[in-house]
Parts: sequence; C-alpha cells; structure tokens
Amino acid sequence: MRAKTAVILGAQWGDEGKGKIVDVLSGGFSAVARYAGGHNAGHTVIIGDQKFVLQLIPCGVLRPGCKAIIGNGVVLDPIAFLREVDKLAALGIEVDGQLFVSNRAQVILPYHRMIELAAESAPGRQKIGTTSRGIGPAYEDKMARSGLRVVDLLNEKILKTHIENACQEKNAIAHALFGSAPIDPAKMFDEYAAAAERVRPLVADTGRMLYELIDAGGSVMFEGAQGTMLDIDHGTYPFVTSSSATAGGAATGTGVGPTAIGTVIGVTKAYVTRVGEGPFPTEIHDASAESLRSRGNEFGAVTGRPRRCGWLDIPMLRYSNQVNGTEWLVVTKMDVLDELDEIPVCIGYKIDGKMTDSVPADVRGLESIEPQYTRLKGWRESTEGIADFDRLPKAAQEYLRFQERESQARIGMVSTGPERDQTMILPEFAEELKRMAAGPKAV
Repeated sequence: MRAKTAVILGAQWGDEGKGKIVDVLSGGFSAVARYAGGHNAGHTVIIGDQKFVLQLIPCGVLRPGCKAIIGNGVVLDPIAFLREVDKLAALGIEVDGQLFVSNRAQVILPYHRMIELAAESAPGRQKIGTTSRGIGPAYEDKMARSGLRVVDLLNEKILKTHIENACQEKNAIAHALFGSAPIDPAKMFDEYAAAAERVRPLVADTGRMLYELIDAGGSVMFEGAQGTMLDIDHGTYPFVTSSSATAGGAATGTGVGPTAIGTVIGVTKAYVTRVGEGPFPTEIHDASAESLRSRGNEFGAVTGRPRRCGWLDIPMLRYSNQVNGTEWLVVTKMDVLDELDEIPVCIGYKIDGKMTDSVPADVRGLESIEPQYTRLKGWRESTEGIADFDRLPKAAQEYLRFQERESQARIGMVSTGPERDQTMILPEFAEELKRMAAGPKAV
C-alpha cells in the first residue's frame, strides 16, 4: 500500500501558484513539510479578505490541526523567520504546538547576505538575479562543512565561537574581493543569541517526527520551493537556485526515505513566467507579455519584481514531469487566458536547424532554441471561479486536455482564481486525495 504522502512542487521556474494549491490541499493532511530553499520563496494565500505572504513557513500553518514543518534541507534566517511568526500572530494565527523547525537545518547569518549582495553587484561578475538574501552562500557553507545548524544556534558557546571565526574569514574575503565594510561579530552574537531563545521552543527532530507520523498512518505533504527549472542539478544552470527543488529533494530535505513518497503533484501555470536572469525559450517580447503580466498580477511575492512572461512550453513541462516522476498536474491561472482569440503553445524546439523535443543541458543550447508553436483556439469568455470541468468552455477544456496528452501527466486540479473556492478538483484526483487524507491527524 502506498504511503499517504505527496510532494507538491513547481513544474516551471517557480511562482506557479503553489501557495494556494498547498493551502487548498493541506486541509486533508496531517502535516505539511517544507524541504528546500529559504526566505527567497514567497507563497501568497488569499482567504476571504485576508492575504498571507509566507516565505519560510509552510502553508499548512493556516490549517488548524495541520503540523507545519521546516525540514533540514531549508536554510533558515532566524530573524526573517521570527518576523514572519510575528506577522502571523498579528493576523490571529498562533504557531505554538503546530510549527516546528528541524534541528538539522542550516542557518543564514548576516555575512551570507553581505557576500551575496557584493558578489551579485561586482563588476564583471555574471549576474544570476538572486534575491541577495544569503541563500546561495549559506548553501555554499553547508557543502563546505563550515555552516551553522539550528542545533548549534541554540548553544551559546558554539554560536559565539562560530560567529567570531566566520566573521574573521568572511570580512577578510568580502573586503579583499568587493571592498565591503566589515560586520561586527559581537553585535551579531547578541542579536542571534536572543533570536535563538525565541526559536528554541519550535526546534525538533523533524525527521523522526515525520517518520512516526507516516508510520502511524498519517498523511504528509512535502512542499517544494522555487521550481524544477531552478533546481541546482536539473535546472537552467547556472541560472538556478542553490537547492534541490525537484521531488528528490523531499527525501534528502526532510529525512524521510524515498520509498515513503506516495505521489508527486506538479504545479504549472497555463502559461509560463520567470523572475531574474537566465534563458527563457518561449518568452514573449510584444504587448501580449504586458497583458498577461497585468491580468495575472505577475509580480514577485517577495521582491515585487515584474515577472517575465511566455507561452506554455510543452518540452519543458514534459522534462519536468520526467525528472520529478510527476503523476498529477495542477494548472493555475487559466482565467488569465480568457481574453485571447488564440493561444500559442510550444510543442518542440529547433536548435541549429535541427528539430528536437529535448531540453538542452547548456546555456548556449537553451539560448539557441527557436520554439516551434502550434496555436490553439481561445475561448473568449470568463472561466473565473468555475469549479466544474464540464462548465468550462469547450476550447478551454481542449487546452487542458492537450496539455495533459502532451505532457504525459494527468491533470487533477485547475485553479480559476486566487480564492480557495476558485478551484476545480477532477474526480480521479479527488479519489486520490480521499485515500491520502484517511488516517490520524497527529502522533
């Protein structure tokens, strides 16, 4: 019998609307566990007249009785984390007994932000388009085995020694390479020792917690950050994030074995967006981009940056489904396409005069792509709020069925607006959710 667990992740370059989908689905799960990334990921959830922008904290925290777990694969900025906790409290969401942080998660410290900001701004350096929040340098320290983990954050002696030694090294590097002003280790220690005491009650061995919950028959949703094409191994390298955003990251980023993963749900927009630098084969360079951006409110939840917009890319979606083992697709922002007479969809690539449907590994190959389009009929009527597939215009139904056939994954949900109830769940997927939801809500 398959475990009652699901990985939910972005099938594109992030910003696919995972926050809303995780929120909609989390009501049937015992826990939601975030497995990668840091506070560079923003999930926007709208409930009634309240808007929640979550960066580190899993969306499950908005569901009473659902545990919200930050796994070991996440890099945690304690100050940003506590700021988010305080914002939730101000909105009436209490986290005690519901929110947990892995004792094995890595900690972001101010010198990580200093180095990333300086490197991204340095003349002659290739710009990746990061949020300059210290994510990359924190992962670099993790892989260099010189990082600070949450369990060490809670030990004042270790914390003090680590900050003193790290500041001596990082200040020297930043000054020599970028001319950055030094960071005061004493001030940093005081600030982070105080933050540690507020974080302490929320720290747990979350890997064991998840194992026991699943073993007892509970259900877990593993929440990804960013998207497949930003994965450090499988994305459009080097224009990627620093963590494993694909489904494999759910096991390494939470401490749950891969055989405990029941299904994988990929979230894809009905079109494509990207924030920051990097190749984007189906990017739109005419007025259609501004129309999609305006109708879809395509501005970063964390940074406010306008997103680049493009048409649906079937080879990329098929690649994403392959890498993740995606069984189900959730299509978001269908309503954004409502005003179009026809909708271009990329069905293949031409590179150096040769046709292919494979995603190149190198940047040059990606930048050389000439997208090959087919054009599907638009529906020219509102789909906003429709929650029944049969009530969609016939052309909208065909658009979804075409996407399903070509991507080789089944469509289980369609989002037709930002609210929780502006979501349709198809019958087969509803049965799968019912199977996963059965079982105890806690251990």
